Amino acid sequence: MRYLHTMLRVRNLEAALDFYCGKLGLTEISRRDDDKGRFTLVFLAAPGDRAVVGASQAQGRPAPLVELTYNWDGDEDYGEARYFGHLAFEVDDIYGTCARLQAAGVTINRPPRDGQMAFVRSPDRHSVELLQKGEPLPRQEPWASMPNTGHW
Repeated sequence: MRYLHTMLRVRNLEAALDFYCGKLGLTEISRRDDDKGRFTLVFLAAPGDRAVVGASQAQGRPAPLVELTYNWDGDEDYGEARYFGHLAFEVDDIYGTCARLQAAGVTINRPPRDGQMAFVRSPDRHSVELLQKGEPLPRQEPWASMPNTGHW
């Protein structure tokens, strides 16, 4: 058994791709439009997983991926979907990543006060956890005293 992907339903494909690719830095691996089912599937990989994704295709399906599912006719509000939990990505510099996301208009719901963990949310309100690679970074302002915003 091996892990393949996590599927997330999105209401606005362009906004979701802007968040996951434009802001978080994931890369689109493949896309499939299904005219009969009236949906689009977009598969994304984290930059550090590109080699693993390519090598995994020899085993059948590429992995590990994030699958965005966009239903063309859906005005459906998927709500908070808190039963889902969250996606988690390891980053080289938690403070730099959060600063870049914040500058791009992303709310940092749980700032990296501990130099180790932060949470943000996608346009579809999916929680995304960011974890510092290796040991936590030394506490640093403005993050150390920044309050939570909303929930994650």
